[in-house]
Amino acid sequence: MVELDNLKYTLSTCEKPLREVHDSLDLENKEKRIAELDRMMEEPGFWEDPEQSTKIVRENKSLKDTVERYRKLESAYQDLNDMIELANEENDEDLVPEIRSMYEEFTSNLNELKEETLLTGEYDANNAILRLNAGAGGTESSDWCSMLYRMYTRWAEQRGYSVEVLDLLDGDVAGIKSVTIQVNGENAYGRLRSEHGVHRLVRISPFNAAGKRQTSFVSCDVMPELTNDIHVDINPDDLRIDTYRSSGAGGQHINKTSSAIRITHLPTGIVVTCQNERSQFQNKDKAMQMLEAKLYLLEKQKEEEKADAIRGDVKDIAWGSQIRSYVLQPYTMVKDHRTGYSTGNVDAVLDGAIDDFITAYLTWKSLGCPDMKGGGDSE
Repeated sequence: MVELDNLKYTLSTCEKPLREVHDSLDLENKEKRIAELDRMMEEPGFWEDPEQSTKIVRENKSLKDTVERYRKLESAYQDLNDMIELANEENDEDLVPEIRSMYEEFTSNLNELKEETLLTGEYDANNAILRLNAGAGGTESSDWCSMLYRMYTRWAEQRGYSVEVLDLLDGDVAGIKSVTIQVNGENAYGRLRSEHGVHRLVRISPFNAAGKRQTSFVSCDVMPELTNDIHVDINPDDLRIDTYRSSGAGGQHINKTSSAIRITHLPTGIVVTCQNERSQFQNKDKAMQMLEAKLYLLEKQKEEEKADAIRGDVKDIAWGSQIRSYVLQPYTMVKDHRTGYSTGNVDAVLDGAIDDFITAYLTWKSLGCPDMKGGGDSE
């Protein structure tokens, strides 16, 4: 049957990606490490150091889960081949819907595991702190900022991640001037680091009575939530700490007390804010954590620049060096100017379907491609 032959051919194209995932996972060494950890867990006194034992148990579980997922993929690939052969031998068209469903599940799991093999950065497994800032353009840019905020929160929800709003400043008329969120979940930073840069929107402005096409910009800054074992020395004399009344929702306390914190690092000009927590002290602690993360990444960037390995995903934002364009008129398209990946389904992207862009970026970076310094297309 033609449809079964097509499915067989399509499945055969998955053999190479499956082998590449196998090689990337380095399963032989993972299984050796699992055996080593199993022996450690059987030793007397293993639980006497709760912190160390918890780390070992977590690592062991993660390794076993990865190996098991790959083995299931291998098994699913073989099962699909067997089902196609069976259907062909018996000329049974009734098996086609089941085979198609199995294939879709197989490719989804393969793509997800392939993406995870690309998440090998130092902080990729960490939670992410993401900040959006509306560019020049007043209400139009503030509205675009709120659209991106919704896009990222929808994406996080679909991933099973939790989102915590750390700071939010409403627009004067509509939308959001700026918002900082923390996305909590495994590999949140590894995935969201692809979003760092300037995002451009082209559309007929709903705020312009003349119905003119308008371009708006929003910058996206992404940093990992650093663990407690990483500390950055900060001179207190280099800080200006301001308190102000929180502007967002949160009940009487958050609106009637000056509990929000703004910290400016004078030598670098870096500014961080937090107004989410109930007390001024909690907001200060969170703001200091964000400042440490920014300064740590800045220092790492300087080290890499000295080695001529400049990372575009932590470079300074400049209006005109957009990483991605979202065009709603005169046609519909979302295009990433670094990887070249694009789609015409703008509505799905703005509803959180950005995984294909993330995977394209991770694959592109794994090939050692340099980040663009500017521009994008002329649209």
